Amino acid sequence: MTPRMPRPSVDELIRAIKRAGFELIDQEGSHQKWRHPITGKQTIIPYHRGETIRPKLLNSILNGAGLSIEDLIKLLRR
Repeated sequence: MTPRMPRPSVDELIRAIKRAGFELIDQEGSHQKWRHPITGKQTIIPYHRGETIRPKLLNSILNGAGLSIEDLIKLLRR
């Protein structure tokens, strides 16, 4: 059974992405582009401090990063 989608804040999501090994490579306005140096996967995170990421956007970010909900939950708990 798939676990329930978490609702992290932007700051929590960025900490989790960093723990997964992603590096910030570019920023245009409030959108940050993150890339993993080994896998080459990349994703864009809209950076609006203090906001909670909605499930549909979070799913899109995770798909771009090649991460599952389970991976995110583990990264958020570290």
